[in-house]
Amino acid sequence: MTKGQGFGFGLGKMKELAEAFKKAQQVQEGAKQLQDELEQMEIAGESGGGLIKVVVTGNQEPKRVEISPEALKEGADVLSDLVTVAMKDAYNKSTATMRERMEDLTSGLELPGF
Repeated sequence: MTKGQGFGFGLGKMKELAEAFKKAQQVQEGAKQLQDELEQMEIAGESGGGLIKVVVTGNQEPKRVEISPEALKEGADVLSDLVTVAMKDAYNKSTATMRERMEDLTSGLELPGF
């Protein structure tokens, strides 16, 4: 190691590191706001051409299930399958929404040395 170089962090690297910390702090603040937004969102999944509707938050928390009178005529087995499909649809839409929002939040975050 050459004299006076310390740990290899020159002033330029320190500035980059300070900027990275600033960006990370902005992302952290944005993540808190995003978490609040996701909790308030209502995302619907459907099945049977709208016979069943399942609503979850952006965090996949179940909110409600809506079952049309026509779906009740299909019998317990079919109704169970329809609810399951609607739940999966709502879950997939919710996770896709969360993923997109997180990617938007973290885009442009470049940490030096990574």
